[in-house]
Amino acid sequence: MEPITAEVTAPKPTPLRSPESPLVSGKPADYNEDFCLWVEYQAKLLREGSWQQLDIPNLLEEVEDMEISQKHATVSNLVVVLHHLLKYRFQPRRRSRSWRLSIFEHRTGVTVLIEDSPSLLRYVQAAFERTYKHSRKLASVETGLKLSRFPEQCSWSLEQVLDAEFLPE
Repeated sequence: MEPITAEVTAPKPTPLRSPESPLVSGKPADYNEDFCLWVEYQAKLLREGSWQQLDIPNLLEEVEDMEISQKHATVSNLVVVLHHLLKYRFQPRRRSRSWRLSIFEHRTGVTVLIEDSPSLLRYVQAAFERTYKHSRKLASVETGLKLSRFPEQCSWSLEQVLDAEFLPE
């Protein structure tokens, strides 16, 4: 049997700044047509102090979305930490390095986000019990253990959950 071969032609690379770039042409970029180009143009306007030309409604939406994204990322990481801590606590015979690695990785994710934006700590504190309830359900589904096997209220403080040395026994 002969090997299968195919001729592959790599696409030509596109320049980082096309001739239509607003930084070259001076024309405004459309938010709905090319987001990255729009961001580039808005940054240029901000650097120049061209306040009247800014796309304020879309800039405001993007800034608000950035906040929401940071909150979601923080809670998402916390869900994984709590989920794996529950599995670690209630399935001691199945403990593995991958569980410990996941706990470490996602703890780091939460702590880095909070270090970068300390105000996220208040958000995480407020969302902690709700996040635990979600993690509890995930742990029940994944392990096959009844939901009632897991405590209704989190047995650990947020500080313990984020402590790099803490593992429940």
